[in-house]
Order: sequence, then C-alpha cells, then structure tokens
Amino acid sequence: MTHSYQINGMTCGSCVARVKSKLLKLGDVISAEVRLQSPQAVISMSRHITTGELQQAITKAGNYTITEAINAPDIVMKVETAAVTEGKPSYFPIFLIFAYMGCSTLLIQVGNVSFNWMQWMGHFMAGFFLVFSFFKLLNLKGFAESYSRYDIVAKKWNSWGYVYAFTELALGLAFLTGFNPVLTNSITFMVMTVSIIGVLQSVYNRRKIKCACLGSVFNLPMSTITIIEDALMIGMSGIMLLMLL
Repeated sequence: MTHSYQINGMTCGSCVARVKSKLLKLGDVISAEVRLQSPQAVISMSRHITTGELQQAITKAGNYTITEAINAPDIVMKVETAAVTEGKPSYFPIFLIFAYMGCSTLLIQVGNVSFNWMQWMGHFMAGFFLVFSFFKLLNLKGFAESYSRYDIVAKKWNSWGYVYAFTELALGLAFLTGFNPVLTNSITFMVMTVSIIGVLQSVYNRRKIKCACLGSVFNLPMSTITIIEDALMIGMSGIMLLMLL
C-alpha cells in the first residue's frame, strides 16, 4: 500500500535526506520518496503505519511534523508505476560473480603441486570483498541508505554503511596480500557475523526489501541466497582461523 503525506519543517536537501533515512528505518516501510514539493512524502509500506508512528520516526531527524496528504493520487500513481517498472529482482549477478571468482581462484591452484586450501580460500575471499566493495563504492550513499534498513549496527549508527564499504575493501586487500592472516580472519568473522543478524531477521520476518550486498546497482531481493553468501564468508574465515591457531 502507498500513501502520500505533507511534511512541514523541511527547508533543504539535507532535511529531505534526514527524514528519508528515518522513514526507511521503519521495519514495514518498503520505499519512501521524499521531496520539498507537496506532497513531501510518498511511502510504500507492507502494513499500514499510523501517522503517529511516522511522526515519532521523523522527530528523531529534527523539528518536522507529518500529516496525511489529501488529493494526491497522481503522485502516488507515479511512484507505484516506477516500482513496477524498476526491474524484476534477479540473482543472476551474484551467481555470475561467484562463478568468476570460483573459476579464477581454482585456476591459480593449477600451477601448484597440490591443492592449497588455505591459499584458495584466501584468494576467494579477497575476490569476494574486492568485487562487492567495488559495487558499494559506485554509489556509497545509496548503499548506506539501503544497508541502514536492515543491518543492526547501521540502524543505530548511520555512518556504519560508509565504514562497512571501506572495511570490505581493506579486508579484500588484506586477503590478497596475506597481511596478518589471524587478524584479517578474526575481523572478517566478527564483521560478517554481525552483518548476518540483520539479514536473518529480515528474511525471517519476510520483509520484501532490497539486499544491499551489491550496493544500489542491482535489484537483488533479500532472501536465503543472502544468508548463504554471508554464512560462506563466516565459515571460510572460521576454518582458516582454526587452521592458523
């Protein structure tokens, strides 16, 4: 369901960004279009959210007041049409990325006398973090906004989405260069374990939201595939830690 609202108190783009960020953090909000022109907000939700709940959310962003708009069917229709034509969700990019990383890292092992599992996992995880951080950095702001909708840390600290993208980049470089394997795998295990909690909550609650793993470039739905993706990194880093200690 989609509803339009009037929001008083917004005067600039920063106001719009703050209000949108708080609205997107509400669990049942699917999407939120916020602007300075009337009606200021068009919100799609999985269940009806009361104006009081919306007011409580945006109050955290500043001195803003929200009321339901009247006679704005054209705006609502445009938003609903855009949602339909945005593109069908697809897991193809993830499958393709994993196929490329799997094949390329396996080819490295061809030159070895015997298959080196530690080296292969290190190279695979390097490719994973470098590729996934690349797509996040293409639209860092868009990723941070999407990530804050379900990640337990990003919900409380808006900047975590920005930090997380660069953390992935640093981990990718660390795995690629073999920098302090114990430290690198320990950080990976902790970061990915925290990350998977929000994913599990979203999938368990059947929230129809976009996965931010590849930033805002692809329309990937949050699902079991996302859980497997995070669990794979947790498992690999855990195995490597056990083998190193």
